[in-house]
Order: sequence, then structure tokens, then C-alpha cells
Amino acid sequence: MVVEHFYFKLYKPYGYLSQFIYNQGQRKNKKLLGELYQFPKGTMAVGRLDEKSEGLLLLTTDGKFSYDITSSGIEKEYHVMVDGLITEQAIAALRRGVDISVKQKNYITKPCKVHLLNDTSHIFDRHVRDERHGPTSWISVTLTEGKFRQVRKMTAKVGYPTLRLVRVRIGNYSLGDMKPGEVQIVSR
Repeated sequence: MVVEHFYFKLYKPYGYLSQFIYNQGQRKNKKLLGELYQFPKGTMAVGRLDEKSEGLLLLTTDGKFSYDITSSGIEKEYHVMVDGLITEQAIAALRRGVDISVKQKNYITKPCKVHLLNDTSHIFDRHVRDERHGPTSWISVTLTEGKFRQVRKMTAKVGYPTLRLVRVRIGNYSLGDMKPGEVQIVSR
């Protein structure tokens, strides 16, 4: 018997949890992915984006596909707004890898691709803060790993806290010109 699986790309909006059901009592008033689209029974998020992060999230009913994406070192690209005008020294430190805390243990991140973004016209505009609070910079960070809140911890470590985080690519799947809350059916 052949089981038909489904594959989706979602632009996860800011403020949503990357899950379909509440796992903890204190999350009763949170927004869940099932509010955005009528996904088939058994659909799961491939990886996660925290509530304050947005962008590309893959969803599927295929557990093997989910495992392959999350465990094989596939590149994940994030466009990140940081507090302040980031320096070349900070970017170089991010590229080499920085020491962060993961599950209360020190962890040095793997070398990754990082560069300054001069054009952010592809990013859906969302108010983060007023200009009077100081300048911001946008960088692209491409990782092959995904520790809990890794990008946020990395930018904070080099002195430029993350103000906004948008995942734009997972392997060959990209956000393209999708809008927050939009779902597209894709093939494996």
C-alpha cells in the first residue's frame, strides 16, 4: 500500500508557535499553525521557528522527509535585523563560530556564512521599533545546524542583539515573494 504524503511551504508570521496543539498549560492563548490553513491530519512542522521569528517553515505528513531535512546538515538561511551598525569584526567572528550556551553547556557554533545585506526590499515590512532608538543593520546568516535560538544567541554574543529574524531558505526551498500566513503546496 502506497501512502500519499503532503508537503507545504509556509511563511510563518511573527507571533505564531511552530506547532498544532498546546503542549504546555501556559500556552493556551498562543496562536498555532492550524489557524492559518486546513492542513491534512498528521501534518508536522519540519524544524521550528520560535514565536518571535518568522519566515519559511516546511510542513509535511512524511516523517522520513522531516528527519532528512533536520538531520542532514542542510543549509538554512536567515535574514537578521540587529541592533546597531554591525562591524566587519563582528561578522568575521560569526563566520568563525562563537561560544554560546546550549542546554546550560558551552557550545562553539560551526563556521557559517555571514554577510551584510544592503537590500532588504524582499523582506515583508513589519514595524520593530522607532528610529529614535538607534540604527539597525541587516545581515544574512547561513547555518548547517540549528540549536535552540542559535542565531539570536550568536548575534548577542558579538554585541548586536537580534531585533528581527526571518528564515528565507531551507536547502532548495526558498521563501520567494510569499507573504506572512501564505501556504504553498510543494513537491518533495
